[in-house]
Amino acid sequence: MNRFRLGCGIVALAALVSVPQRGSAQLTGVRNGEWRYLGGDAGHTRFSPLTQINASNFSQLRVAWVWRGDNFGPGIEYTSRSTPVYADGILYTVSGQRRQVVAIDPATGETLWTFREPETTRYLRSPRADFGKGVAYAEVDGRGVIYISSPAFFLWALDAKTGRPLENWGSPVPLKNFPRSGVVDMIPDLVRDWEPWLKWKGGPYDPDYGIPRQLGMVTASSPPIVVNGVVVVLAGGEPTYDQTRIENVPHDIQGYDARTGKHLWKFHVVPRPGEFGHDTWLTDAWRFSGDMHSWAPASADPQRGLVYIVTNSSTYQVYTGHRPGDNLFGGSLLALDVKTGRRKWHFQIHRSDQWNYDIPTAPILMDLTVGGRRIPAVVQNTKQGLVFAFNRETGEPIWPIEDRPVMQTEVPGNYTAKTQPYPTRPEPLDPIVLNGITEEFVMDWTPELKRRSMEILSKFRIGGLYVPPLPWPHKNSFINNVGCQGGLNIYHPPVADPTTGIMYAPHTRNCNAPAFLVPTNGVDVERTEFAGKSAESWRGRERVTPTTGTTVAAWKQGEVTQGRLPTIDGLPVYKPLFQAVAAYDMNTGATLWDLPVGQTPARIRNHPLLKGVNVPNTGGTGNAVLLVTGSLLLQTSEDLRGEAESNEQGQALLHARDKKTGQILASVPLPMPGQYGMMTYMHEGKQHIVVQGGSARRDQPGSLVALTLP
Repeated sequence: MNRFRLGCGIVALAALVSVPQRGSAQLTGVRNGEWRYLGGDAGHTRFSPLTQINASNFSQLRVAWVWRGDNFGPGIEYTSRSTPVYADGILYTVSGQRRQVVAIDPATGETLWTFREPETTRYLRSPRADFGKGVAYAEVDGRGVIYISSPAFFLWALDAKTGRPLENWGSPVPLKNFPRSGVVDMIPDLVRDWEPWLKWKGGPYDPDYGIPRQLGMVTASSPPIVVNGVVVVLAGGEPTYDQTRIENVPHDIQGYDARTGKHLWKFHVVPRPGEFGHDTWLTDAWRFSGDMHSWAPASADPQRGLVYIVTNSSTYQVYTGHRPGDNLFGGSLLALDVKTGRRKWHFQIHRSDQWNYDIPTAPILMDLTVGGRRIPAVVQNTKQGLVFAFNRETGEPIWPIEDRPVMQTEVPGNYTAKTQPYPTRPEPLDPIVLNGITEEFVMDWTPELKRRSMEILSKFRIGGLYVPPLPWPHKNSFINNVGCQGGLNIYHPPVADPTTGIMYAPHTRNCNAPAFLVPTNGVDVERTEFAGKSAESWRGRERVTPTTGTTVAAWKQGEVTQGRLPTIDGLPVYKPLFQAVAAYDMNTGATLWDLPVGQTPARIRNHPLLKGVNVPNTGGTGNAVLLVTGSLLLQTSEDLRGEAESNEQGQALLHARDKKTGQILASVPLPMPGQYGMMTYMHEGKQHIVVQGGSARRDQPGSLVALTLP
């Protein structure tokens, strides 16, 4: 089967472009050339209706200015993820590990003002300091206000014109250098009704340190979102690959009054007794097992008064025996009433996560016409490559979603859910995720490569998405399990055109063998000063799983290296797909086109075993970064190793693609590779496109590049 095709969905596409779209109004945020939300509009489509820049003049674009992010501290080469907002004639973003708030002149790139939170010990404890994705903007009583949740888990309200903390807002923080107003310490609101804090005997709350290390920690990654006068705050925590404990505070979602900073509500992401979902926790792990953080951005439907949030899993993922059950509301899409914080509906996209399948991107909101019926929709992309679509008002799936049996754990004491949900439509971004490396996906560019690939794969048990780790040693006749995923991540979020109902999603293919789990006789050793009574520790190259009595083997075991499949002199045993973009007509669920982005890497093209072979285009290294504006789909490529898609001179490029076909219409050079996102705005009659740029091998890391017409 040729995955990269234009034929599938041609009839649907022809109908789509020939018949006027009904009810194609876009959610608020991009009127009059503005970009008021992180994702442009409240529905996070990353779409603007601006058409001043189009196919006829795109090649004339020139760099208007470059704003240097590396002036705001170290550590931003790889993690500059903040898409600016543009409101009332000013650009706003955050930069650096301090997550300093910056106001920028949209015409010249001049810095107008900055705001930096006073240093605290809890800021130094944050594992997500340099992962800030942006700010929230709202108008309160005719005044522009910037809201930011900091790595130390403070909520700030700043005057948009001056950057000064708002007067008569929030509550005083009894710490040196903190203002008397304009800030809220969100930790007391988070832990106020949490049992481990109520039973804590270790002394009074210290606002400098935050949550005692024996109980856990909390931080923030994505900015708040302001909906109908409510600041909805998301909470973050330690990434899965770096967790230090199984005990932690639940990262509940909270709402604050945008005008006063008053705490309004809190949604328990780990259900308490009597709350919906509590029965999905089969032991008392709900008392100590926290996280369930929401580190991807949120979206909202102000007209319906709903905010849409996606969550991560609970503490520690490789082994889940300490928290058996499906563990609501982990791995879920939540629709909450913005006034009360009550759950309107939810869908658990994956159960009892032990694969690091946390949902990486914001829900996309747009109206669709499905079978002649207009549906207010929410579309959710995943790391797995599955695409879920719901009626955003009721939570009803637009197309059936099936529960399918999945491979079960063989590790004593571990837990895996019996089934996982699979959408029947649209098809996955990469069909390899359904059944894994079947013969269709085996490396077969030469008969000898296919023979050797089949020989290697015959020694493994092949699965699809939900492949659990094996114990070591094990008595199976095969070496290890092998699973595949084919979705996207935070580095390359999807975009959509709400006027047509088409979604554009980058994707990449990855197949591997999970780590083994090795008994440790229950020995746990603290790894860092942040750990509590149980922790993760590193002994040489061995990672100990907290309190589970197992360890993750991280060295070569027999014929397989943890996390990787054997290769054939560096060539994969499955057909690689390094970078591609697919277009979906979400009115029908049909794939319109699916094309590789970039060119097959030289290490593949020039491999001695492929001499004389016409190697199919696998796409290039990096991640495709997208934006939809007017009739164009804009695309640049990110590669954190500094090998972004470029022309023959090694110049990074920004492409304009035809939205209907994916064909590249024009390209312009960039002074650096793009990364994470783009945005566009109209200022003083000129449309600008801002690319988040940077690379460790370039001289302008973590920067913003603005392009406009001469």
